[in-house]
Amino acid sequence: MKKLSALLSTAAICMLAAAPAFAQGIKMPAPSPTQTIKQDFALSAVEVTYSRPAMKDRTIMGDLVPYGKLWRTGANAATRIKFGEDVKLNGTAIPQGEYVLYTIPNQGGWDIVINKGLKNWGIDGYKQEEDVARFKADVQELPFPIQSFMILFEDVRPSAMTMMLMWDKTLVPIEVTADIDGKVMAQIDDAMKTDKKPYFQAAAYYLETNRDLKTALGWADAATKENPKAFWIYHLKAKIQAKAGDKAGAKATAEQSIALAKEAKNADYVALNEKLIATL
Repeated sequence: MKKLSALLSTAAICMLAAAPAFAQGIKMPAPSPTQTIKQDFALSAVEVTYSRPAMKDRTIMGDLVPYGKLWRTGANAATRIKFGEDVKLNGTAIPQGEYVLYTIPNQGGWDIVINKGLKNWGIDGYKQEEDVARFKADVQELPFPIQSFMILFEDVRPSAMTMMLMWDKTLVPIEVTADIDGKVMAQIDDAMKTDKKPYFQAAAYYLETNRDLKTALGWADAATKENPKAFWIYHLKAKIQAKAGDKAGAKATAEQSIALAKEAKNADYVALNEKLIATL
């Protein structure tokens, strides 16, 4: 009995000593790793956090992801999406804030659901009354399979871009837009009343948004006077002149930009100006 008691005591001590090792567990790769993507857009950013399940030789749409049923748009926790300002998704207004992105896949198109249930795990806890918006999105077929579920932003422009949901051979594009023109114009108007006027930025915005080119050209001239070595400003001025129909002036300004760019050893702007001259 004494020997047995000693053996049991020794075994207990060994188990206690080993307990921390068992408690720590083994660190392994996540089967559906989490990804957070943040895209600067308009005057703020859009951020998405989601988990990425893999195909693993499984049938995805209509099987692993059933048709006609609410999906968490990924694996594990519900997918989160955060907008830094008011936007529209496929024309549907979404206020600034953080939401859950749910979807209802179907062969002919998906329902996109923007919901307030940030505490939900997957679809558990979903309440339709917490929907902020629900709208339709088209489905496109890809020529090749995407192995891991993917969300990305494509064709990013100043006030519009496309958010893409992709898995297997299914692509669901969602147009994201923001009405920032009034905000930018108000900033330009206010800044032009200060001592430090943003001539270059204002001229560039006027060019991009097809506004008064005479005003844009005046601002570009003012910017070159403040920074006479700035080859990028001369390039902007040349583009304004070209759009206004002043081909001779655009060529002369582009050649000035080339000379300054060569002096600064900037081959990119040399090439940009050469391409501009070739279009005149």
